[in-house]
Amino acid sequence: MSRVARAIIVAAGRGTRMYPVTCKTPKPLVRVGGVRMIDTIIRGLEENGISEIHIVVGYLKEQFEALTEEYPGVSLIENPYYAECNNISSLYAAREYLEDVMILDGDQVIRCPKVLSPEFERSGYQAVWTDTHTDEWLLTVRGGLVASCSRTGGAGGWQLFSVSRWDKEDGRRLRKHLEAEFEERRNRQIYWDDIALFRYPQEYRLGIFPMEPGDILEVDSLEELAQLDSSYQKYL
Repeated sequence: MSRVARAIIVAAGRGTRMYPVTCKTPKPLVRVGGVRMIDTIIRGLEENGISEIHIVVGYLKEQFEALTEEYPGVSLIENPYYAECNNISSLYAAREYLEDVMILDGDQVIRCPKVLSPEFERSGYQAVWTDTHTDEWLLTVRGGLVASCSRTGGAGGWQLFSVSRWDKEDGRRLRKHLEAEFEERRNRQIYWDDIALFRYPQEYRLGIFPMEPGDILEVDSLEELAQLDSSYQKYL
């Protein structure tokens, strides 16, 4: 059994699908129902005893500085590549913290903190079973292990959510592959999740952490934001 020792929150992107709301506010700091999305993540982590929290920042990075005063365990890591690269650059910037780690996107609302439990048996992703069609990444699981992943979604599978846990060994492996892709191959326009799921799937034995629909809400666009908080309807 492994235990999460630290968390990395990826929060460097521009959030262009949420313009104009994110023109002056980084996406993770947008409020849903009066609460910043990133606050639900940090509080959920702390509720589970995970207090070492590293936030990778880029776009409007100065706005995150107040979090280090509000939450003693929070530190910021600057991603100098965020404007030119995909989010592989954010995890590359935080690569020294990848052992026994939970990795989360900053544009989520955690509605059920227990899904951020620190104990885990194998590295893998939070996921929700769906019988209906989804356009999100969809995992096929056999014998408790991720067998494949569809980028274009589908039905009758496990919808991947942007919360994952990595034990010490897999974290070291992830760092090695990050450095190979980012430094040597200069493959900088992929998602960091591509590494284990598509680039080197044979080198990982990932599982899933099942949860219920609604435990975590991923907010990808202005339309989704307005569905959760009607005060944003005026921007549609």
